[in-house]
Amino acid sequence: MEVYLDNAATTKVFPEVIEIMNKIMNEDYGNPSSLHIKGINAEKYIKTAKDIIGKELKVNSKNIYFTSGGTESNNLALIGCALANKRRGMHIISTRIEHPSVYNPLLYLEELGFEISFLEVDEHGIVDMDHLKAIMREDTILVSTMLVNNEIGAIEPVEAISKYIKSVNSKVLYHVDAIQAFGKMRIYPSRCGIDLMSVSGHKLHGPKGIGFIYIGDGVKIKSILFGGGQEKNMRSGTENVPGIAGVGKATEIIYKNLDERIEHYHMIKNRFINKIMEIENVSNNSGDAPHIASISFGGIKSEVLLHALEERYIYVSSGSACSSNHPSISGVLEAIHLDKNMLESTLRFSFSMYNTIEDIDYTVNVIKELVPVLRKYTRR
Repeated sequence: MEVYLDNAATTKVFPEVIEIMNKIMNEDYGNPSSLHIKGINAEKYIKTAKDIIGKELKVNSKNIYFTSGGTESNNLALIGCALANKRRGMHIISTRIEHPSVYNPLLYLEELGFEISFLEVDEHGIVDMDHLKAIMREDTILVSTMLVNNEIGAIEPVEAISKYIKSVNSKVLYHVDAIQAFGKMRIYPSRCGIDLMSVSGHKLHGPKGIGFIYIGDGVKIKSILFGGGQEKNMRSGTENVPGIAGVGKATEIIYKNLDERIEHYHMIKNRFINKIMEIENVSNNSGDAPHIASISFGGIKSEVLLHALEERYIYVSSGSACSSNHPSISGVLEAIHLDKNMLESTLRFSFSMYNTIEDIDYTVNVIKELVPVLRKYTRR
């Protein structure tokens, strides 16, 4: 039996997505910039995907720009907005639990002379609003937070964050990394006061190498890629038409029965946590996101348990799959002040519509079998 519980890292692609991508690569393979019928047909796929995404976000499709994925979307939002607005100020606010594709561009901007302030979070990973109020300044130009944390599943109060920063200065831009949220909840960026929002295709049963960014009307932003001027000069480079059509189709499918999917995620997650907490010396660090569970197993190194599970064909993660190929202490777990004895003993279990009760029960039974043995060897 094989059980894949690393869906926050990547997801199995929907068959319908594979079908439409194969059709484009085999039949409708024209360059969308070409003026002949092959190019026109390719361009139609791009328009259709934008219309699908715009409909689910309740925004104009012209505000959707396709990128190579979540990393590029985050880089474009942060670097593009910082460079375009630096005359107004050089201060940017983010949090201590951001993904590396947000954190590292901020470090780059710091090298360029921008000042970065990092918000504290509470023990549940939720932004400290009082701290936000304390560090907002007249020269703040951009605030960036996740919607759903990729390691523990904390859901940030993005609407409250936006309402506050806009009340201080309506010109401050608010960027939201929604890579772990899109396809797991309903998000309406314009209603929530979100100016820019990043999404990645392979987190919602679409293909890798494709993502998009929502950029609201009036947002001052500079492109960070230069070339042929595709995507209205915002993102040059020949469009990845198969990927674009794929993420459009994945969006259409996943939002069609989203409420049922969310209910399934919650059922699977709750069953898993309730059963896993029967084990002695286990900590539940999970936030409210329906598809992510963070569990610490006292007395066992996370890498050891991960590979022991792998030998039983159960696939999980020890943290962000994008941060490094090498194990390290999670900055997210440190930020929530997890007991230091648990920092190197935490695994992430992330669920999808393909996971079943049988998957959960099998996984829990295997863990219950492995933990006492691994703890015994650890003590030695």
